[in-house]
Amino acid sequence: MKPITHSVTVDAIIVKGNAIVLIKRKHLPFVGMYALPGGYVEAGESCEQAVLREAKEETNLDITIRKLVGVYSDVGRDPRGRTISVVYLVKASGVLQAGDDAADAELISLEALPGELAFDHMKMIKDSGILG
Repeated sequence: MKPITHSVTVDAIIVKGNAIVLIKRKHLPFVGMYALPGGYVEAGESCEQAVLREAKEETNLDITIRKLVGVYSDVGRDPRGRTISVVYLVKASGVLQAGDDAADAELISLEALPGELAFDHMKMIKDSGILG
């Protein structure tokens, strides 16, 4: 019997001072909603390589991984199908600019976070410990 495989994604929690980088989604699902920068791990790529690439593609920022926040594998976390996400807390340098799958990229104060984010990204942010 062939094993069932799942998609693997990465997400970056990019903190600058008392603010976090969020993108506005350009594509389904959750079009127009705020989300963490991230995306699919490509063949031949580690999760660490994928998060560096995805952050650069979506925000134009160069990032350095500070720590692993966690692995998110709830069966219903992505309406497109079973997707497991590896989430990193990172630091960044460069000029913030939306690109790739992002309609916009913004630096948003931690006190002014939107009430709802795409997927389970608010849980990821809370789990990272940056909210105090």
